[in-house]
Amino acid sequence: MTTTKADKKAEYNAFLAVCPSRQLLDRISDKWVVLILCALGGDASEQPGASHAPKAMRFSELARLLAGVSQKMLTQTLRALERDGLLIRTVTPTVPVTVTYELTDLGLSLHHLTRGLREWAQTHMDQVLAHREKHDARAS
Repeated sequence: MTTTKADKKAEYNAFLAVCPSRQLLDRISDKWVVLILCALGGDASEQPGASHAPKAMRFSELARLLAGVSQKMLTQTLRALERDGLLIRTVTPTVPVTVTYELTDLGLSLHHLTRGLREWAQTHMDQVLAHREKHDARAS
């Protein structure tokens, strides 16, 4: 009996411990992944009317934009996203060599979700902080 692509897709159930989609959920729920996808998706500019077009970025541009990310973490995250087919790494033989990263169609489809998640977090942060404060006051 041959397993079709549709049959395989129906087998994925993240509620099951053995499902490979759990590993993917673990990866894409990481803050650095969300921020890298948003950066490459063109969300870095917060100015009204600014373009939100996806763009290729160099490692150094991403490192400057993502305050607090270590070089090692950024490298590991970019490699993992490339392995998963979410971004393309392009090496241009210049002096010095130019390496850029840009979203694939698959990465762009995920970016649309991560943009909403990032926007939600930024929009609702005051409410979350107020709830935390109230909770912590009761717990003391």
